[in-house]
Amino acid sequence: QVQLVESGGGLVQAGGSLRLSCAASTLTFSSYAWGWFRQAPGKEREFVAVIKWSGSSTYYADSVKGRFTISRDNAKNTVFLQMNSLKPEDTAVYYCARQGPGGWYLFSRPTSYDNWGQGTQVTVSL
Repeated sequence: QVQLVESGGGLVQAGGSLRLSCAASTLTFSSYAWGWFRQAPGKEREFVAVIKWSGSSTYYADSVKGRFTISRDNAKNTVFLQMNSLKPEDTAVYYCARQGPGGWYLFSRPTSYDNWGQGTQVTVSL
């Protein structure tokens, strides 16, 4: 079981920025794709962004495209989510997750991920 520890969440005003980090306790970090999801109260968990094992491909939900950037540092076993121009509707618990093998094109589906962090709260106020 891989341990994932998210950090960087908090309270920010609309238009502000936050940078989330997810540190993974695994020696095979660079072999996997990693994603970010979020879940607001009363809503289903939704895809935010994903980055391929090599970092060569990234995909974003339409709602965050142009504002969020996912990146990874394989030397530090860490994946990041830079969030700019935050809006109140971005308020949610954000989770990082490791995508299971062979599921790349299913990257928007939570079921294609086999390890999840505990989540970090992001709250955007007006």
